Amino acid sequence: MAASASTTINFSTEPSHTSLSWKSHLSSSSAFDVAAVSPIRSHRQYPRFVIFAMRDKPTVLVAEKLGEAGVNLLKEFADVDCSYNLTPEELCTKISLCDALIVRSGTKVSREVFESSGGRLKVVGRAGVGIDNVDLAAATEHGCLVVNAPTANTVAAAEHGIALLTAMARNIAQADASVKAGKWLRNKYVGVSLVGKTLAVMGFGKVGSEVARRAKGLGMHVIAHDPYAPADRARAIGVELVSFDEAIASADFISLHMPLTPATNKILNDETFAKMKKGVRIVNVARGGVIDEDALVRALDAGIVAQAALDVFTVEPPKDSKLVQHENVTATPHLGASTKEAQEGVAIEIAEAVVGALNGELAATAVNAPMVPAEVLSELKPYVALAEKLGRLAVQLVAGGSGVKSVKVTYGSARAPDDLDTRLLRAMITKGLIEPISSSFVNLVNADFTAKQRGLRIAEERSLLNGSPESPLEFIQVQISSVDSKFASALSDSGEIRVEGRVKDGIPHLTKVGSFEVDVSLEGSIILCRQVDQPGMIGKVGSILSEENVNVSFMSVGRIAPRKHAIMAIGVDEEPTKESLKRIGEISAVEEFVYLKI
Repeated sequence: MAASASTTINFSTEPSHTSLSWKSHLSSSSAFDVAAVSPIRSHRQYPRFVIFAMRDKPTVLVAEKLGEAGVNLLKEFADVDCSYNLTPEELCTKISLCDALIVRSGTKVSREVFESSGGRLKVVGRAGVGIDNVDLAAATEHGCLVVNAPTANTVAAAEHGIALLTAMARNIAQADASVKAGKWLRNKYVGVSLVGKTLAVMGFGKVGSEVARRAKGLGMHVIAHDPYAPADRARAIGVELVSFDEAIASADFISLHMPLTPATNKILNDETFAKMKKGVRIVNVARGGVIDEDALVRALDAGIVAQAALDVFTVEPPKDSKLVQHENVTATPHLGASTKEAQEGVAIEIAEAVVGALNGELAATAVNAPMVPAEVLSELKPYVALAEKLGRLAVQLVAGGSGVKSVKVTYGSARAPDDLDTRLLRAMITKGLIEPISSSFVNLVNADFTAKQRGLRIAEERSLLNGSPESPLEFIQVQISSVDSKFASALSDSGEIRVEGRVKDGIPHLTKVGSFEVDVSLEGSIILCRQVDQPGMIGKVGSILSEENVNVSFMSVGRIAPRKHAIMAIGVDEEPTKESLKRIGEISAVEEFVYLKI
């Protein structure tokens, strides 16, 4: 066996009873213990990737103007509330009635918004690229997926950057205002050529690389700085990657395309302006906060910066801004994505991402969930339901009062240990372990955080099997240690609650309980009975259930040896009554049993 623990997070909680159980001590005095059954959220039979417990028709709040095509797409799936210009207080009031929220850059989705949602908000869609107006940490803690639309407005933003670059170089805005004022100042508005000049692209992502392509077409020498940009992509465009200091020191023009983060906040300041070539020209179509605006005014006044063309500002709209009023500044009102084509494209892209997320899909544009490759998602899809159901079964076997602190998950596979991505499976096991015994809602976004918050320690191991690696998994085994079990037969020889399952023909099956081999489809709910192996037991139990009109979907018996102890696993479509469960427990050969909701 090859083993490696990839998660070590501790969980300690007192699980409430979530099942009905009864145990016979082979005496005439038997007890029938009926515990309160906690409601369990309904799910699709075979969950998809990020699983949300949705109402019949979700509600989507669109808090900023969205293209008509995107709104129409949303309306096919959800009730859509288009409410613009909400105050923070109004947003917090509305959000508790919404399953998804779509914003642009003007709405702050703060921690208070997530707290006010009461757990109902499951998706925040940012219609655009930047997500600095969304509190990602709070979103993750509350299990809310954040998606953006990073591709539809890429060309529009790049085109606007180039438009500002050329307009600034040729004094287009100032000359236009002068002519309209009745003046003809040809000598005052002599510009500079772009050919042969060095452009430093600061941030070589989607927009930055598109700006670089277009600037190369204008005959500019383009360099770029981005600590995460792959060198081969830069070489393919004909761009040289350089350090931050080298970029700003050698550039004639600087075009900003970096996100606003703590590291980039006011990254252009008095100190960095002092390192620039005198007469540099700056374009910003990224985020206003990356420039210290007061420092830029000083640099303009000193002639360090000859001109600036700005589409974004620290506060939008800017008020009484010396920067905007400066004669060497060209300003536009955040028009980077404002083309008809881009607006429609962004609207469709974000609407598709939000609808997909509400449907349980892990969006390719998710920004606060682990990025699981599409081929891995597709391959693991049949095992997602198995993982959650095994977690649910295991935790329901824990006797009331036992604090669950340590769980071990073993994945049986013929693949090499580094050829199996288990993050999604771990999240679903965590979901199954936590949701039945708490009010928490768990998904791929917040699984690790929720487990850590509750003190749950999950250790993952790989059991390397002989065989074909075509299938990613042969089995998943879940063990809970240092707890009492309400069904003693679920304990392994070493004393842990143990359940194991496999996927057969695309359907999850329970294949082992404790040391007993069983084979029952994990659909509906399950009754587990430990009994003396003797003829007629299946008929007796089946007869009791049929009298109560409870349909048996599957039945399996695992035994140690003929006429010895056996475990009977019975899948049922309906919940048996307390009376019918009591009658099963009164069968003389039944030593213990437990009813488990899946």
